[in-house]
Amino acid sequence: MANTAVDVNPPSGSVQHITSHGSDWLWAVFAIMALTDIIVFFWQFTLPRGQRVFHQLCMFILTTAAIAYFAMASDLGYASIATEFGHMGYAADTTRQIWYVRYIDWVITTPSLLLTLVLASGLPLSDIIALCYFDLVMIVTGLVGGLVVSTYKWGFFAFGCAALFYIWWVLAGPARASAGALGADYKSAFTSSAAILSFLWLLYPIAWGLADGGNVISPDSEMIFYGILDVLAKPVFTFYHLYRLSKVDLSLLQLSSGKFSTSGGVFDQEKHAAAGAPATVGVPAAAGSDAKKGGFFSKRGQRDAVATGAAHDNVHPGRLSEATAVNA
Repeated sequence: MANTAVDVNPPSGSVQHITSHGSDWLWAVFAIMALTDIIVFFWQFTLPRGQRVFHQLCMFILTTAAIAYFAMASDLGYASIATEFGHMGYAADTTRQIWYVRYIDWVITTPSLLLTLVLASGLPLSDIIALCYFDLVMIVTGLVGGLVVSTYKWGFFAFGCAALFYIWWVLAGPARASAGALGADYKSAFTSSAAILSFLWLLYPIAWGLADGGNVISPDSEMIFYGILDVLAKPVFTFYHLYRLSKVDLSLLQLSSGKFSTSGGVFDQEKHAAAGAPATVGVPAAAGSDAKKGGFFSKRGQRDAVATGAAHDNVHPGRLSEATAVNA
């Protein structure tokens, strides 16, 4: 069946636009995102509810990316912006498609990618909030820069790069140190995943400079460049990261909600203790119970949904305080 998306949704107002070949590539990327999204959706149900946060974050990433690529493959979700430079036989001030739907995708998916990393590092909440804020700065300044016609776009590009450098610093410094405080296996998993994501994100400003900023490559080439990066940074990276997390003991993260769920009877300890109900959170494991790590891909991982180990003065040993992270 022929791809008629560019004919049905013609690139009105844009002299430089994607062709049917570019649309074909975008449909292929959409299929990859949608297929991996379906896999992760059903994969999460093999885990107890208290342990699904990483799979659910990956599901958010892949669902959002699939919708964005559906829009771009359909030749929708762009603005026609005059170029600053002339290339490829086109003069300066020729209109080109700038895909705002891509930035909407990134506003959702890039913070989610960072959360899949730092939630497994024990990084303090204040640092996580700051990290996500500067991630949004990076994306929004990229969008604004892409929509600016004049040379002032490069000022927004500089702001975005500065935000990216902050993200790299947090991942290489405080987050890595925090993961090391949880154990060598956590540090190893975090370091490898953070290194891969950091390298891939290094290539995005290059793609922006060649496409949205400098108008050096054609819209079809832009789609191939960004599409390869997105496939590596989303489905490939998330599957790799989930695999690395399968090798660590997730009970240290204390990520269960503390409410009644199918994850092993976890519930609000204070509320039900007042009513005379027996508390299950923080109760030491029974003698002779399985002392092995909870597998992230198996039913054995159900023990991770309930906080284990003796509680001392209501302090969770797996949680890092602000002072602990600073001293690390």
